[in-house]
Amino acid sequence: MNFCDLALSCITELQPYVPGKPIEELQRELGITDIVKLASNENPLGPSETVLSAISNASQDITRYPDGNGFILKSALAEKYHLNTDQITLGNGSNDVLELIARAFVSPDDEVIYSQYAFAVYPLVTQAIGAKAIIAPARDYGHDLQAMSILISSNTKLIFIANPNNPTGSSLAGDELEAFISQVPEDTLVVLDEAYVEYGDEQVNTISWLAKYSNLIITRTFSKAYGLAGLRVGYALSHPDVADLLNRIRQPFNVNSLALVAATTALNDDAYIAQTKQINEAGMAQLTAGFEALGLCYIPSKGNFITVDVQRNGNDVFQALLEQGVIVRPVGNYGLPQHLRVSIGLQKENQRFLDALVNTLGQGNFK
Repeated sequence: MNFCDLALSCITELQPYVPGKPIEELQRELGITDIVKLASNENPLGPSETVLSAISNASQDITRYPDGNGFILKSALAEKYHLNTDQITLGNGSNDVLELIARAFVSPDDEVIYSQYAFAVYPLVTQAIGAKAIIAPARDYGHDLQAMSILISSNTKLIFIANPNNPTGSSLAGDELEAFISQVPEDTLVVLDEAYVEYGDEQVNTISWLAKYSNLIITRTFSKAYGLAGLRVGYALSHPDVADLLNRIRQPFNVNSLALVAATTALNDDAYIAQTKQINEAGMAQLTAGFEALGLCYIPSKGNFITVDVQRNGNDVFQALLEQGVIVRPVGNYGLPQHLRVSIGLQKENQRFLDALVNTLGQGNFK
């Protein structure tokens, strides 16, 4: 039996999402133990002591199912953002809610617009439901909202916008972004993916826009600045009617008990977020100075990562760095074959990467 004959063609033609290489995998492959991972935009600080304590206390009850409604976390989010709990949908990471949105609202007859160089999950969820992808050409490696506006048609059901964008780190000004949202037809949903919003230096209150634009959905995550990537907690903020539909197809207990407790504890830990931003800003300066010293161009970033043009085959450089125990992210799958995306780490981790990069580029054995 060829099981591909049983599956939908949109699924058999799909290329799975490839995550950053795990440390354990590199250890198995090369027998290396001293490894630096700067591939998945994780918070290098690790979780706070208050989060670890909360998880430890909550672990006594893991024989029980979690609160399927996530009442305590939803209440904390509602209080922080001045919303009602019926405007919130919780997910197993923000990827989960991105998929829920597509499944709830998009059919194979519809179109989904997203930008060139945008997050890989957008084309994945679009193809998985058999919808038509409309890719807007990028401007300076970021979203060109004018180009996206021109592409909107009567068949457009959903528009994905990542701000800041992954993998390029580019960011849109608040007034430009709101002007775009204001002219999108009300029967076309706009998903504003703000996975890296906490790293921004000029935070516009996009959540206040929900009161004005009922077709706006904002997605955020605890995986980046809050340091909870391993627990997988994300959420969507939207009109109550939109949230109601998303919650109808959301799997029961999609956020586990420890994740709910950790996210609730982390949400208002302002000192941790301040330290996270401070380390990120210092690390960003360290890496950009290193790139400039090497004569390498990079894309200015508002996230906790930076994408650099290594001026040769990026995958070859990636492999050479692996052999030195440094994991970064090649982005040829985004149409950037000479670029690498590098997460901001601690000072010594950043330096380890820069030293390995100097050694790699100095060898000169690249196409």
